[in-house]
Amino acid sequence: MKIVNLNNVENTDVSKQPLFTGGTVQTQFVLEEEFKTDKIQIVNVKFTTGARNKFHTHTRKQVLVVTEGKGIVADREKEYKLEPGMVVIIPAGEDHWHGAAKNSSFAHLSIIGQPQEMKITE
Repeated sequence: MKIVNLNNVENTDVSKQPLFTGGTVQTQFVLEEEFKTDKIQIVNVKFTTGARNKFHTHTRKQVLVVTEGKGIVADREKEYKLEPGMVVIIPAGEDHWHGAAKNSSFAHLSIIGQPQEMKITE
C-alpha cells in the first residue's frame, strides 16, 4: 500500500508550456515513481483564476475529478461549469479544454491511460 499526501508532493509550474494560457498552472504527479511501469497516469492540476488549457485531444479516455474551486470543461459545442465533487469523463479523441472560471481558482485530478498522446488543436 502507498499513501500520497499532496501537501508533500512538489508543484511544477507548467504555465509556459504551449498547452496552457491565461495564468499560472501547476502540476503534481501523484504516482511519479510508478509512471515507468503502470498503465495509468494521475496528476493533480491546479489553475489560477482564469487559467486554462487550449483545445486538445488525447488518444486515451481522460477522467477529471474536481477537487477545488470553480472550473469549466468545454467541447466545441458547449461549456460546462464544474465544482468540487464532479467527475468528467472525456472520450478518447474528443476535442476539449478545461480550466478555472474567471472568478475562481480550480484544481482537478487528471486520470488517463498510458501510453497516450496529446495533440493541441487550437
